[in-house]
Amino acid sequence: MKDIPRLQVVDENQKFTEELPAYMEKWGLADAGFKYNVVAVFGSQSTGKSTLLNRLFGTSFVEMDENQRQQTTKGIWLSRGRGMHVLVMDVEGTDGRERGEDQDFERKSALFSMATSEVIIINLWEHQVGLYQGANIGLLKTVFEVNLQLFQNQKSKEKTLLLIVIRDFVGATPLENLAKTIRADLEKVWENLSKPEGLENCKITDYFDFMFSGLPHKILLPDKFDEEVQKLRQRFTDPENPFYVFRPEYHKRIPADGYNMYASSIWDKVMTNKDLDLPTQQELLAQYRCDEISNAAFEVFKEQIAPFKIPILEKGQIMADLGEKMKTMREQALASFDKSASRYNQGVYQKKRAEMLVKLNTQLGVYFVGQLNNLHKKTSVSFSEKLKNQLKEPGYNFAEVVANCKKEAMDFYLSAAKAILLPETDWSYAHDEEVLAEELNEISASARVEEFKKMNKALEKQMQTELADPVALALNRPDNTMWHKIIQTYKNTVTDGEKMLAKKAKSFDSSEEEIQQSVTDLKRQAWIVLRKKVDEELADSLLLLKLRDRFEEKFRYDEMGLPRVWKPEDDIDSYFQKARDETLTLVKVFSKVDLSEDAGFEIESTDDFDFQQSLTILTEAKQIDITNRFKRESDAFYLEAKRSVVATTAKVPTWVIIMLIALGWNEFMAVIRSPIYLMFFIFAVTIGYVIYALDLWGPVERILTTVSMEATKMAKAKLAESIHTTGQGSQQYELSTIKDKND
Repeated sequence: MKDIPRLQVVDENQKFTEELPAYMEKWGLADAGFKYNVVAVFGSQSTGKSTLLNRLFGTSFVEMDENQRQQTTKGIWLSRGRGMHVLVMDVEGTDGRERGEDQDFERKSALFSMATSEVIIINLWEHQVGLYQGANIGLLKTVFEVNLQLFQNQKSKEKTLLLIVIRDFVGATPLENLAKTIRADLEKVWENLSKPEGLENCKITDYFDFMFSGLPHKILLPDKFDEEVQKLRQRFTDPENPFYVFRPEYHKRIPADGYNMYASSIWDKVMTNKDLDLPTQQELLAQYRCDEISNAAFEVFKEQIAPFKIPILEKGQIMADLGEKMKTMREQALASFDKSASRYNQGVYQKKRAEMLVKLNTQLGVYFVGQLNNLHKKTSVSFSEKLKNQLKEPGYNFAEVVANCKKEAMDFYLSAAKAILLPETDWSYAHDEEVLAEELNEISASARVEEFKKMNKALEKQMQTELADPVALALNRPDNTMWHKIIQTYKNTVTDGEKMLAKKAKSFDSSEEEIQQSVTDLKRQAWIVLRKKVDEELADSLLLLKLRDRFEEKFRYDEMGLPRVWKPEDDIDSYFQKARDETLTLVKVFSKVDLSEDAGFEIESTDDFDFQQSLTILTEAKQIDITNRFKRESDAFYLEAKRSVVATTAKVPTWVIIMLIALGWNEFMAVIRSPIYLMFFIFAVTIGYVIYALDLWGPVERILTTVSMEATKMAKAKLAESIHTTGQGSQQYELSTIKDKND
C-alpha cells in the first residue's frame, strides 16, 4: 500500500515551510472547504506518539527505533489520514535530551498545535499520571495562559478537545480514577493562571473539553493494543459513535484553501509572543537538578518497595506492619531528596518536593489499595465461615449471631485499615468500608434466606406429618362432611405452623410485615401439601379402589354388614342399580373441594397459585373416565351374582333321583349300617358343603390338577427306572451266556 506523503511544516530551526499549499493539493484537500478536520499529538519524547498516529490514521511518520532511545520527530510534521479528510500533526516530543533545558520550542510547538487543531491527543504513560513534568503539566500551564492572552479578543470562544491517551494502561487503577486525577491537576493549573482582565472567572471548560482513553502495552499485548487502537479509530471515523471527536463546536471554521495562511500567521504570533520567553537559568538549573535528585531517590525507593508486589498484589496476602514500613521508606526517600535538593532555588525545591511526595504516595497507594482489597476479602471470607459455623449450633438466635459476627469482622477490618493510612495523603478506606458493610449484609441476607428455607422445609415436613393420616382417613370414609373434616385438619395444621413460625421469627428479628407475609406463605404452602396428599389418595387406581369398596359394601353386604346370599326371589337388578348409583355420587364428592360448611375460607392467590382453580380435584373428562371404568368393573360383580343364583336354581330331573335311589339303595343301606362307611360319608359331605359354601371349587380344582400332574410325573419316572433296570439285567445275562459258551 502506497504511503501518504508527509511534510515538515516547522523544522527544528523553527522555520515555517512554504510547501504546504502544494501538499494540500497532493492530499486532495485544497478544495475540501470546511469538510476537513485537524488533529495534533504531543507528549514526552519516545512515548510512541508517531506510532500511535500511524496506527490510528494510516500515516507514515517516522517511528522510534526500539533499539535506540533517541529523538525521531524533529519540528512539526503534517500528513493526511488514510481514507479520511483529516490533517494529522506530529509534534516533536517534549522533555527530550537533544534539546535539554531549551524548552522554548516545546512551548511554541504546543501552543501552535493547540491554536490550529480541533483535537489535541496528549500521549502519556499510565505511570506519568499524577506527575508534573511527566504529564506535561508545566507545559500545559504556559500554553493555557498564553492561549488566553493571544485569543482573548475573539467574539466566540472556540473550544478544543483534549483527548488524553494513557499508554500501557493495565487497569489496576480504573480509567475513571486516572481521568479524575488528570482533570483535577489541569483544573488546579487553570485556577492558578494569570488571567487577562475580564476573564478572571473563566473556567477551563469554557475553552477545553476532555476525553480519555487507555491503550494496553504495545509490546506485551500487541493484539490487544491493535484491537483497542481500532476502537479508538472509530471515534475519528464514525459520526454515530457516542465518543465521536470531530464535533462542530471544535472546528476552527477556516476553509481548506486558507489553512496555509492561517497556520502561518498563528506560527508568527507564537514566535513573536514575549510571554513564551524562557525562565531564568537559575530556575532551569534548579528544575533540572531537582529532577535528577528526585529520580535517583525514587529509583532507590522503588527497589525498597519491590518486595511488596508478590505477596500483596499477586498472592493476595496481608503484610504485617505494612503501614510502618511504607512510612519509613517514604521518609527515607524524602530525606535523601532534601539532603541534596535543598541547596537550590527554594521555590523550585519546594515545588519539586511536593511533586515527589505525590509521586511516592502514588506508588505506595497501589499497595495501600492492594492491602485494603486483601483485607476486604479476608474479612468477608472469615465472616462467612464463622457465621456458618455458629448457625450450626443448636438453639441459636440468628439476629444475635449475625450482630456478633459482623462486629468482630468490622473491628478486625477497621483496625488493620487504620494501620496502613499514611499522613500527607488523601487515602481513605471509607468507600471500601461501605462496600464491605454492604457485602456482609448481603452474606447475612443470603444466610437468612437459607435458614428460612430450612425452617420452611421443617414446617413442610411437619405439615405433611399432620395432614397425611387425617386426610387419608377422611378420603377413605367419604361422606357429606368429608371436606369439612379435611379443612378443619388444614386449619389445625396451619395454627401449629404459625406457632412455630412466630417462635422462629423472633430469632430472625423479622418485622411485622415479614411475619405477615410468612404466615400467608405458610397457608399457601400448607394448602399445596394438602392438595398433593389429596392427589395421591385420589389417583386413578386408588380412586377406583375406593369406589369398588363402597360398591361392594352396598351390593354384597346387607344393612347388618353380613354377606348377601343371593336367592332366586331376590331383585338383583334393583340392588345393583342402587348400589352403583350411590357409589357414583362419590365421584362428584371427590371431584371438587366443598366449602359450603366453611364459608369465608379462602387463601390468597398469586401469579403461580390460583386458589379457586386448586379446588377442582377431578376435571369433567376425568370424572367421565373414572365413571366408565368403574361401571365396567361393577358389571363383573353383577354377572357373578347372577351366576350364583343360576347355580343354586339348577334342578336334577325326578326320574334321575328315582333311579339313583333304586340302584343305590343297597349301597346306601351298607353305608348306614357300617360305622366306618358312615363316618367317611359324613366327612365327605361336610368337605363338599364347605367347598360349595365358600365357593372354593376353583382352588380345589387347581389343587387336584397339580396333584394329578405330580402323580403322573412320578409314575412316569418309576416306569422309566424299571425299564432301565430290566435292560441292564438282560445285558448282563447275555454277557454271562456268551462267556459260558466260550469256556
